[in-house]
Amino acid sequence: MRAALWLMSLFAVAVASALLASNNVGTVSIFWTPYRVDVSLNLVLFGLVLILLTMHWAQRALTALFELPKQAKRWRMQQKERAAHAALLEGMAQFMEGRFLRARKSAELVLVREKSLSETGEVLEHAGALRSVAHILAAESAHALQDKAARQGHLDAALQEPLSGHAGLRQSLMEGAMLRAARWSLDDRDAAESLLWLDRLPQGVSRRTLAMRLRLKAARLAGEPSQALDTALLLIKHRAFTTEAAESMVRSLVFELIAKTHELGQMQRLWTRLGEAQRQSSDLAIQAAQHWLQLKGDPAVARAWLKPIWNKLQPNNKQLSKAQQLKLVQVLDMSFTGQDSPEEREWLVSIETAQKANPRDALLQFLAGRLCQKRQLWGKAQVLLTQAAPALEDPQLRRQAWRAVAELAEQREDVPAALQALKKAAMD
Repeated sequence: MRAALWLMSLFAVAVASALLASNNVGTVSIFWTPYRVDVSLNLVLFGLVLILLTMHWAQRALTALFELPKQAKRWRMQQKERAAHAALLEGMAQFMEGRFLRARKSAELVLVREKSLSETGEVLEHAGALRSVAHILAAESAHALQDKAARQGHLDAALQEPLSGHAGLRQSLMEGAMLRAARWSLDDRDAAESLLWLDRLPQGVSRRTLAMRLRLKAARLAGEPSQALDTALLLIKHRAFTTEAAESMVRSLVFELIAKTHELGQMQRLWTRLGEAQRQSSDLAIQAAQHWLQLKGDPAVARAWLKPIWNKLQPNNKQLSKAQQLKLVQVLDMSFTGQDSPEEREWLVSIETAQKANPRDALLQFLAGRLCQKRQLWGKAQVLLTQAAPALEDPQLRRQAWRAVAELAEQREDVPAALQALKKAAMD
C-alpha cells in the first residue's frame, strides 16, 4: 500500500512538472562582459535541483566516511556482546542438561568476555546484571559439583556486584541470589545458615511460596516445630499443598509440639493457633486432650476439645477407626472426675444415649460403666462393666474393666466376685 502511494505521488509530481515546464517560456540572462548568455528557466531550475542533490549526497558520503571508525567500534562491541550472551545461553542450556562443569565454564567465559569489554572502555548498559546472572549460574553449577569454595566465591561476587540499570531488576537479582543461598545451605543440612539467609529477605519476598517452603524445611531440620507449624499454616492458606499432605504435615508438627510442651499456657496457645480444620482432626484433638490431662489441666477443657470428635462417634462407628475409638474412650475416661456438675451430667446422658443406640458396643459400655462408677451409680456400673469386660479387644482396657468390676464387688463386700474379677484381670 505504501509503495502504491509513493508511485502515485511521483506520478503526480512528474505530471505537474511536465505541465509547468511546457507552459514556462521564461528565460534567464547571464551577463559576462562582453558576453550575454540567455538560458531557459527550466534548465536553470533543473541545474539548481541537481546541484542541491549532489551537495546532499556528498555530505552524506563524507559523514559516512568519518563515521566508519565509530561504526567499526560499535560492530566489534556488538559482536563481543553477542558472544557473551551466547555463552550465557549455552551455560543455561548445559546446566539444564546436567552438564554442570561445562555450565560453570560457560558462565566464567561470560565474565571474561564482559571484563574484556569493560577494559577497552566499552561498558554495556546491563553489564552489572549480566555479571550477576553469570555468577549465580556459576554458583549453581559449583553447588551441583559439591565445590563449596567456588560456590561461595561466586555467591559473594553476585551479592557485592554494583548493578546498574533498573532498580527492580537489581533487587530481583539480589533476592534470587539469597533464596538460592538459603536452598544451598539447606542442601548442606545447615538449617541455621538457611534460616539466616531467609531472615535477610524483605518481608514481601519472605512470604512467597518458595521462601516459605524453604523456611518450613529449614525449621523442621533445625528442630523448631513451632516456627515450622506457623509456616505450614501459611502455606496451607496459600494452597501450596494437597489436603492430604497438609493434614499429614500439620499432624506430625502438632504431635511434635505437644511432646515438647510442658506448661498449660503453652498448650492453650498451641490449641488457639490451630485452625478449625485442625481442631476437627480426631488424632490431634485426642492427643492434645490427653497431654492436657497429663499436665493436670482442667478436665472440662479437654472434654470441650473432644466434643466434636465424640459427635463423630455417636451416629455410627465408621467415622473413627478402631484405634481412634479406643483412644477416645481412654482419654474421656481420664477426664471424668465424678463431680456432680451440669457438664458431666450432660456427658452422662450423651454417653448413655449412644450406648443404648449401640447396645453391643463394648467400648461404649465400658465408658458408660466407668462414668457411672465415678458418679457412684454402682448398680448401672456393675451391669455395664460386667458386660463390657469380656468383649473388649484391647488387653489393657479389658484388664482395667475387670479391675473396676473387682472394685465394685469389694464395695458391696462380695469377696468371691472380687477375687474372680481380679483373677480374670491377671489372666489378661
